[in-house]
Amino acid sequence: MRAYQPAALDTCVALVKRLHEAGKTVVFTNGVFDLLHPGHLRYLQGARALGDALIVGVNSDRSVRAYKGPARPINPEAERAELIAALDCVDAAIVFDQDTPHEIISRLQPDVLVKGADWADDAIVGRDVVEARGGRVVRMPIEQGFSTTTLIERIRRTSHS
Repeated sequence: MRAYQPAALDTCVALVKRLHEAGKTVVFTNGVFDLLHPGHLRYLQGARALGDALIVGVNSDRSVRAYKGPARPINPEAERAELIAALDCVDAAIVFDQDTPHEIISRLQPDVLVKGADWADDAIVGRDVVEARGGRVVRMPIEQGFSTTTLIERIRRTSHS
């Protein structure tokens, strides 16, 4: 059985360099991916369809707590990154501890940056980096009916009944 591990930033930078040298299009997206659900899978498959390779930034536990509050994440960063890296549509997953993925995007220089359609254009971190090199930003539609927060609420209700 193969264990999937998050990649180091330098490894991802080298991967992107090789892909760019081969004329390939690199896509980047990021998120918490706490309780993996079909909405996440469809989002990542859609992102991958925009290029030849998909690199996914996974928020560290510390950054998730800063963003979502002390009760999150449910699953630790290594497990979340392992699940993301194991998906066929993902070429590499990298955990980042900064409050935003700007540093990773700056280092990777992806051709396409994908965020959910629920993000306002001016709130998409890394837009400046990607567009400065002629890349594009895509706001991916969000699959209705899938939400980690809703799953957590459902679990809590069920456990209290």
